[in-house]
Amino acid sequence: MANEDLVSWNAILAGYSQEGNHGLEAIFVFIEMVGEGMGLDHVSFTSAVSACGHEMNLELGKQIHGLTIKSGYGSHVSVCNVLISTYSKCEVTEDAKLVFQCMNYRNIVSWTTMISIDEEDVISLFNEVRLDGVYPNDVTFVGIIHAISIRKLVEEGEMIHGFCIKAGFLSKHNVCNSLGYAQNGLCQDALKTYLVATMESKPNNYTFGIVLSAIGALLDMYAKRGSICESKRVFSETPHKSQFAWIAIISAYAGHGDYDSVIELFKEMEREGVRPDSVTFLSILAAGCRNGMVEMGRHLFHSMVKDYHIEPSPQHYSSMADMLGRAGKLEEAEELMSQIPRQPGCSLLHSLLGACRIHGNVEMAERVANT
Repeated sequence: MANEDLVSWNAILAGYSQEGNHGLEAIFVFIEMVGEGMGLDHVSFTSAVSACGHEMNLELGKQIHGLTIKSGYGSHVSVCNVLISTYSKCEVTEDAKLVFQCMNYRNIVSWTTMISIDEEDVISLFNEVRLDGVYPNDVTFVGIIHAISIRKLVEEGEMIHGFCIKAGFLSKHNVCNSLGYAQNGLCQDALKTYLVATMESKPNNYTFGIVLSAIGALLDMYAKRGSICESKRVFSETPHKSQFAWIAIISAYAGHGDYDSVIELFKEMEREGVRPDSVTFLSILAAGCRNGMVEMGRHLFHSMVKDYHIEPSPQHYSSMADMLGRAGKLEEAEELMSQIPRQPGCSLLHSLLGACRIHGNVEMAERVANT
């Protein structure tokens, strides 16, 4: 009967914990189980620690960790895996690493979680996975490739790409393989593979989020290397253009001063029904500032506020003031400064002072300096 009671309690506890937004209820159930003197098992501890992670309750997570050790479950693989995840969510990475190091047995979930946490040591962790006799899966490679893309580790990317080929992962048409191609500049093959993957199976939120981040990282990487054509190619061949991808390509062209392409991409983004955010508008305004596109800048600034209900940041105001100042519209720039709901930032004041110097408006310079 006691076992049946534990199974019932665990079912309730796991149900709350797995919902994600019922972490507090899961914690209360666990506390009640402890109060009732239940003989807790690894399922109980896994659910309770997971709930602490959802609620970002580090203190309670540590207390339950101590209880797992006292109860003999401190080295159980599923309990340790969720402890690593919880400590990571609470931004105590060293504690997560300590749990990992103390594990007697590590499965692929253990290794994959650590790879997602410790991007600095991703290659050494990957080598250790193989030495430990654990076979990487798709999610493992997605995490590895994400870290490689972020850190721009070209040689390591080639190594992982080669491993994927040797291990036969490429023949499975999975998401991580598409990124393996992309890391090595084979964007067309990468995105075709990704398209096939999305047709054959639906990526989970974790995998899909990392895919989008990696694509954005590739766009940014090519743009910073001056390869704007490669950035455009990656973007054009991306089957599912997220807001992140649109922002990345617009920022890439803005950084290169190609205002015509920036505006065309922005219009295309709107036509596709993708909502621009504050970063998108900031990139466009910055590019317009360098190209003296005052009328378009005004239109976009007002559209940002009225159509998209985005509150301008100090950087938005600064870009607009800089744009107006460079065009000699100092009075309008000063009027814009007066509309800021709080004290103007240093970047805005510097923009206006610079414009006053260029156009020889000493009187306005004095007013701005005394602001």
